Amino acid sequence: MTQALIVVATITAHAGHEAAVRSALEQVVPPSRAEADCRRYELHVDNAAPNRFVMLEEWTSDAAHKEHEATPHFKTLAAAIGGVASIEIAKLTKLA
Repeated sequence: MTQALIVVATITAHAGHEAAVRSALEQVVPPSRAEADCRRYELHVDNAAPNRFVMLEEWTSDAAHKEHEATPHFKTLAAAIGGVASIEIAKLTKLA
């Protein structure tokens, strides 16, 4: 059985780019949720730092996440926020 993959992506917009980063992130949510192997794709904003966004994702497998990264909507997101945000990705396996 394939292990599900949990992804926690923390995206911090550089000063002056908060609105553009938020907009780009919001636009990727619907098509990502529509992907067959997506179980969860939620965008959050940090209450203490409104320039910090957290995307909580769950994919059926690591391969499904790799397929997501190859989609046109993901590539559009990467191009839109590249250079105007810092990104930290954690890939997790659920233990319990």
